Amino acid sequence: MVLDLLYFAKRIPTVPVQRRMSLAPLVAARAKCRQRVRWTAIFTKAYAMVAQEIPELRRTYIKIPWCMLYEYPTSRAVILIERDYNGEPGILPVSIKDPARESLRYITDRLEHASRAPVEQLRDFHRRIWVFRLPAAIRRFAWWIGLNWGRQRANFFGTFGVSVYSALGADSLHPLAPITTVLNYGVISNSGEVDVRIIYDHRVMNGTTIARALVLLEEILSSAIVEELEQEQPA
Repeated sequence: MVLDLLYFAKRIPTVPVQRRMSLAPLVAARAKCRQRVRWTAIFTKAYAMVAQEIPELRRTYIKIPWCMLYEYPTSRAVILIERDYNGEPGILPVSIKDPARESLRYITDRLEHASRAPVEQLRDFHRRIWVFRLPAAIRRFAWWIGLNWGRQRANFFGTFGVSVYSALGADSLHPLAPITTVLNYGVISNSGEVDVRIIYDHRVMNGTTIARALVLLEEILSSAIVEELEQEQPA
């Protein structure tokens, strides 16, 4: 999967844009929740809410039937998690449709299930194993069709990705993926300071759009997401 992902990702002119955010109220609200809410769930939902307001984040560059921009009505997130398979660490994509409309608890539960359930029980895993057992030429032709078929591309690859290593105390400065945007954030300090990045396809939008998206993302994290976390707190 990684070889195919990099094969297509290197053909896309991606650029990272970073913003330093102050999220102290968010850190405090999360700490008071009855059950743990994953940071990945928080950022995924907040970014999908940003994409509701900024349509460029729901667009993609495709080549079928000709080169054009295709816009989706809603977002689909693809979140990468690490799992062991046959004694080796591997990457498992978890797809969540329209996360802006889902609760933080639902997204967290989906990620917890994907992280702990036997990999043999995960539908997304089996679908991808079947594809990656195909011969390379057939597999990459299928990738090309999936990446350039506007109506189905989001079902295969999502409209945005989330890839982070912050739980391990490290940052990924420029993750590669053949999709329009990838959300990435670093280690979150106890005071709520964190570097947040969006890596974007320059064929679809300009950096100014991403800079505004990061501003709106910080606003949503500090308002709507905090309000939802407060509902998760004990009475």
